[in-house]
Amino acid sequence: MSGRDLFCQPRRVRHGAALTLVFASVLVAGAATGSFGETVRKTPDAEAAIPAGHSDAVTEAAERAMADGKSPMEAAERAVSRSGDRWSAVYSQGEYQEFQEALDGQYTGVGLSARRESDGRIEVTDVQPGSPAAAAGIRGGDRLRSVDGEDVDGRPVTEVVSLLRGDSDGTDDAAAGTRVRLGLERGTRTWSEELRRARLSTDSVTVRRLAGGVTLIRIASFTKGSGDLVRNAVDHAPAGGGIVLDLRGNSGGLVTEAVTAASAFLDGGLVATYDVHGDQRALHAEPDGDTTRPLVALVDGGTMSAAELLTGALQDRGRAVVVGTRTFGKGSIQMPSRLPDGSVAELTVGHYRTPAGHKVDGRGITPDLEAGDEVLERAETVLSGLGDAS
Repeated sequence: MSGRDLFCQPRRVRHGAALTLVFASVLVAGAATGSFGETVRKTPDAEAAIPAGHSDAVTEAAERAMADGKSPMEAAERAVSRSGDRWSAVYSQGEYQEFQEALDGQYTGVGLSARRESDGRIEVTDVQPGSPAAAAGIRGGDRLRSVDGEDVDGRPVTEVVSLLRGDSDGTDDAAAGTRVRLGLERGTRTWSEELRRARLSTDSVTVRRLAGGVTLIRIASFTKGSGDLVRNAVDHAPAGGGIVLDLRGNSGGLVTEAVTAASAFLDGGLVATYDVHGDQRALHAEPDGDTTRPLVALVDGGTMSAAELLTGALQDRGRAVVVGTRTFGKGSIQMPSRLPDGSVAELTVGHYRTPAGHKVDGRGITPDLEAGDEVLERAETVLSGLGDAS
């Protein structure tokens, strides 16, 4: 298990996999949700979008608990659990604020990614450039021994993330500028560093050039603004060069951003359809995307939700050759509903299908070309066969 101090997992994991996948720092820069975001909830359509049976049962359970002097949040959790929907979840106000901040591409921390080794040790896997951790000279491969004097060996990574973020009770992070002392080890050297937490931006989209004028665009998650970053990367790619769109490990995020990313490669038209309480709706790309440049999309078992929505659109419409392994298979969409005590129930409102009508939920997307460790090499070979866009 690995992660960045981007998310703080609550001390107790609630309903099924939902909170684990949303907050578990194994998901470095994303949320395992096909979410429209809280702003959608304020529109009339969004209010009508919550399926009555599911939403009403959760809300009524919370209201009854409030009237009886009990915890509305715990009552809502029980109602969600009884629904059998593993993607619906209930968040405290603090947790949901963190969730929203993550989707906004912002977090407070020191910029470390870490994982727990088989022997329980916590190893730094990555350091965000420009972060407090980077300024202190911490690098991948270093061992994290303690946080503010608390030994972290054997702890779940999620608890280590909480310590790094200064969230001792699972409700709120420490403010930017607060201090945290890390105990570290590199080879035979042990030392400590005192860092100041900072407000950091996630690198949801990264771009680099490969041989032959190929542009590699990696989307780690669909946070706010990531779709425009993809369009900008396509606009500035070398003329005549192909593009590799890397969606491996992308756990999803904002559906609207995935649609914007699709618009970079499509000239309008259907991206996906979805049902909400029996009503069929559609998501369409914006016009004037780049429809001629050779494109390969890389996927794997960690490609989820909004990332699968994008993959399905590009595959069904013949815009990209999909290379890798079968995707995860989360084809549901969630929207939030505010509860009486200020907590939030994020509830499944529907399921989407690809432009050709294929269901994704529980099935995933099968790539056009299966590839494992050599996936990038296979992608470059495919691009060479597709020719240039000139």
